[in-house]
Amino acid sequence: MDKKNIFIVGGSSGIGLELVKVLSNNHHEIYVGSRTNNTLAEMSHVHHLALDVKAEFFDLEALPEILHGLVYCPGTIVLKPFQRLTIDDFLEDFNINLLGAVKTIQGCLKRLKKSLAGASIVLFSTVAVKTGMAFHASVASAKAAVEGLTRSLAAEFAPRIRVNAIAPSLTDTPLAQNLLSSEEKRQASAQRHPLKRIGAPQDIAQLAAHLLSDTGAWISGQIIHVDGGMSSLRVFR
Repeated sequence: MDKKNIFIVGGSSGIGLELVKVLSNNHHEIYVGSRTNNTLAEMSHVHHLALDVKAEFFDLEALPEILHGLVYCPGTIVLKPFQRLTIDDFLEDFNINLLGAVKTIQGCLKRLKKSLAGASIVLFSTVAVKTGMAFHASVASAKAAVEGLTRSLAAEFAPRIRVNAIAPSLTDTPLAQNLLSSEEKRQASAQRHPLKRIGAPQDIAQLAAHLLSDTGAWISGQIIHVDGGMSSLRVFR
């Protein structure tokens, strides 16, 4: 695809970092908003903006005048029995997953609208919205709000800006390290998926890159599951 300016929030680790690698290898100009940049310093075509998604105000002045793509990657995995979840737990999940995305999109909207060929926004949900899972009440609630935001903005911004969300299952990232801290846990998690493995960051990043590209130009308002079949398959053997 033609060279683009793409802003990735949360691009210093996990799926976001893998997406940065994919896009920078294709010579796009990538702007990464994150609290740290240790993994980005030596990468070409990559520019870092210090950004905390929980802050009230985002300083986005360093972004270029025109943005062709925006990806909001931050997420949370706080799994507790419902009776142990506090209101602060719910507020934290909503602040990071939903309100951070809202603030980012509002701050970038004028730049996205200046893309003459159209722009693309990619957000992240979770398989736990479609498939009820114990101990996921807080994060699933926040990500369900992200799915609602995705569809609403896709309708409001059409035809100039496409908006989609990716809903992964458990993926091998730093965010999930407590759930994958032993070989036994990794194997148990893999066996819960019809495809018998957990996700890799590359699995998700490749789809995000497609949604940002010109080849994904007829996709909008979709929640796309990249989850090893967990949300839709039941395999009986």
